[in-house]
Amino acid sequence: MGTIVVGYVPKPEGRAALIRAAEEAKLRSARLVVVNSHRGGRDFDREDALETEQQLQDVRDQLKDYVIEHEIRQLVRGMDPADDLIKVATELNAEFIVIGLRRRTPVGKLILGSNAQRVLLDAPCPVLAVKSA
Repeated sequence: MGTIVVGYVPKPEGRAALIRAAEEAKLRSARLVVVNSHRGGRDFDREDALETEQQLQDVRDQLKDYVIEHEIRQLVRGMDPADDLIKVATELNAEFIVIGLRRRTPVGKLILGSNAQRVLLDAPCPVLAVKSA
């Protein structure tokens, strides 16, 4: 059984990636590993942890509809989300990674999007980039 890794954030692009990854996992009879990554530190407090846990419970509930083997990893260890996705995909010898993308302003393209770019360029496997609706 293969493994698909998906980067999840509780935003439209994260939800789009999750849905597409679940569809692919079901289609391929693969295991799905959902990675939710936070930098941690002083800015990530108890309230943030509780909010994140509720968001991940929503993910668990959504994945029940797909009837697929899955695992959710909440990583709070100070790494960039791209580093976490690449590390998990490498560790699991993933078939591919699914990430969500959103439209950005010209200035936003210069400042943001580095995580998606890093995953696309440094991943040990193919990457499926999904646009949010």
